[in-house]
Amino acid sequence: MKDRKAVWPWVVAGVAVVGGAGWWLFRDNLSPAPGASPFAAQAPAGESRIEPPAAAPEAQPAQIPQHPLERDDSADAGLPALGDSDATAQQALASLFASDVLALLRQDHLVQRLVMHIDNLTQPAMPSNALAARPLPGSLQVEGDAASGGVRIAAANAARYAPWVKAFTAVDADALVAAYLRLYPLVQEAWREAGHPDGHFNDRLVAVIDHLLQAPEPARPLEVELDERGRYRFVDPGLQSRSVGQKLLLRLDAEQSRAVRQQLRAIRAAVTRGG
Repeated sequence: MKDRKAVWPWVVAGVAVVGGAGWWLFRDNLSPAPGASPFAAQAPAGESRIEPPAAAPEAQPAQIPQHPLERDDSADAGLPALGDSDATAQQALASLFASDVLALLRQDHLVQRLVMHIDNLTQPAMPSNALAARPLPGSLQVEGDAASGGVRIAAANAARYAPWVKAFTAVDADALVAAYLRLYPLVQEAWREAGHPDGHFNDRLVAVIDHLLQAPEPARPLEVELDERGRYRFVDPGLQSRSVGQKLLLRLDAEQSRAVRQQLRAIRAAVTRGG
């Protein structure tokens, strides 16, 4: 659990419902040209290379979405190309969230970054190149000391998260998902460029939400300790072994956690109405 570099993903989790993420988050070229290999073999200097005939690609059955979306495909015509979609994505988010909330988001390759961030919420740690948001201001607030009773996340720490919890839980889930549906072709394109050519991002979104909702709800306050790198971690190994997304839910106070879970359930209901 990081002290000074904690990243608040719950606003991102909400915003990521209108975005998606690709693998090549910080790359100028987000994906190789179709059919190109980034590791093409090079022939030694002075030698020609005879390429074997390419084998015919084996046909793969299309993957049926587990959670199909109710979408009007006629709305796709006005969407920009994925590489030119930052302004469109920012405009969609600006209609839902205040500017101080959006200021946490990294602005370039926004659709790609958001999907990558959401995808990694189920992992033990968030790779730096998967972050769609900048670190929250301030640091984790703790109380007590190791010599007498242990160190715990302070009740005052909830105030640090309060603006972002409020922003996420106050937005209308149906309006959020309506924006997501409008941008979904870009989201899906980013997801497939990320290495899921036959997958559907909406299925992954539902799986991530389900994973977050499975986070335990232990009594607060929770004990923490400094690790060898000077960062706070949960004393309870069962909590510390949780995913980065679930551990961030655990940092909230009980009331905030309940509110976030309620909003996640509302979003899940809205994105699964198609089936």
